[in-house]
Amino acid sequence: MSISTDKKIKILHVIPSANPKGGGPIEGIKQLFSQYSDLGIEAELACCEAPNRPWHDDPSLPKVHAFGPGKTSYAYTPELTKWLTAHSRDYDAVIVDGLWQYHSRAVHLALSKTGVPYYVFPHGMLDPWFKKKYPLKHIKKWLYWPWAEYRMLRDAQSVIFTCEEERLLARQSFWLYKVRESVSTHGTGAPPENKKELSEAFLSKYPELQSKRIVLFLSRLHEKKGCDLLIRAFASVAAKDERLHLLMAGPDQARMQEGLQAIAENLGVGNKITWPGMLQGDDKWGAFYSSEVFCLPSHQENFGIVVAEALACGKPVLISDKVNIWREIEEDGAGFISDDTTAGTERNLMRWLSLNLSEYEALSQRSLQCFKTRFHIRRAAARLAEIIRNGSADLSAAKTQRISSNG
Repeated sequence: MSISTDKKIKILHVIPSANPKGGGPIEGIKQLFSQYSDLGIEAELACCEAPNRPWHDDPSLPKVHAFGPGKTSYAYTPELTKWLTAHSRDYDAVIVDGLWQYHSRAVHLALSKTGVPYYVFPHGMLDPWFKKKYPLKHIKKWLYWPWAEYRMLRDAQSVIFTCEEERLLARQSFWLYKVRESVSTHGTGAPPENKKELSEAFLSKYPELQSKRIVLFLSRLHEKKGCDLLIRAFASVAAKDERLHLLMAGPDQARMQEGLQAIAENLGVGNKITWPGMLQGDDKWGAFYSSEVFCLPSHQENFGIVVAEALACGKPVLISDKVNIWREIEEDGAGFISDDTTAGTERNLMRWLSLNLSEYEALSQRSLQCFKTRFHIRRAAARLAEIIRNGSADLSAAKTQRISSNG
């Protein structure tokens, strides 16, 4: 089926879970949904979790089809395959968000029977860091790869990477690799503009942060995020200014917080760190607006929606060169980049602390401009629509050629 530029597109995103604690993928989907209507796109969501979860009522989500709960960590959900086989023709395209769980297998099994094109966002899950960090898990993935994920990616109309760095890294994980590649972008919408009110409301909840120079970490507390690096680096610079304070915000799904707090206590900075847990809505934006800088020294980060959110608030970012959009940040002078070590994280903090007021304000302005020109979600949504429409045109042309050849 050919989709003209003025025809409404109906698409289905498929993801293991819509739970916001899952991190970047579901937040990215929400941001895309916010732009779809203006681009003539109607979207729905299918997932492998139980129906009627509280977050399914989130107004930023569209209609949710839930077929779980999925079994085991793989989220095996055979009902999803049956439903996709019956209903995939209701959509012009299906988008697979993420790999290594049953939802991607279900799409491949179902759509290979229907001919409906599907597209895949790997969301960094083909990064070779995982192979190096978890070699035993990688061996298990190799057993699964040839007959499942490899074929699913090979048969996709396009595998969409959110930056050039992700595309290049994805080629390094498995030697058996054949995909049709596209590069889009990712991002977020503009934040609320009532900066003062949001900041004051947030600081009233955490009075220990008032009058502090806040370094913000806002992400999952997870090994790959470099949380321990940040705490050790912060401890090394904390004496530079008694007003320095670290805000470690994020869900503790990996149960790391107790160990991280022990590190902070041993280094003598336990009283200079606040742990508010996961922040959402006004609290999240209040944290951004109350902070001076955002720090994410990840060992592996496909894109980092939170990096784009920080830039959108005019906050310089201190990131590692394992955050895949580091080249764009560096080119725009929107923050400081170093390696994913304690020493590298400390260098980023020291570069920020060495700025005078006019230098910091200029850096803040460059950060905001970087967001506007590169990472506003309008660009990502428009590019995705372009990829889908181009894919439909390619399929239509190939079908016409086959009919002509057979005629």
